[in-house]
Amino acid sequence: MSDTPPPGEAPEPRAASTGHHLATLGHEGRFWDVYVEFDDDPRRTDSFGACLCFSPADSEEGATPLRTTTILIEPSYEEVLYRARAFEDHQLSALLRSCLPE
Repeated sequence: MSDTPPPGEAPEPRAASTGHHLATLGHEGRFWDVYVEFDDDPRRTDSFGACLCFSPADSEEGATPLRTTTILIEPSYEEVLYRARAFEDHQLSALLRSCLPE
């Protein structure tokens, strides 16, 4: 099955990440969607790791999502999400700023 819509129909917008949507932040006049993305690390068998993905919500053409390194490592999937949800907006904004180019 093709992802191309029939002629005359607009394509459905795609999410910038297939991760778990965590929040939407405002930063310097722009909105950013924040996602939790889990690592597929076969060496890590006793824990789950994840990074945060910051995607511009306005989906500007050519905009690339920004990602932290793996900053969440917990014994279960649920605990990673619990820890991610514990971040406050100012902490998420600081993490976003750390990913932005200078």
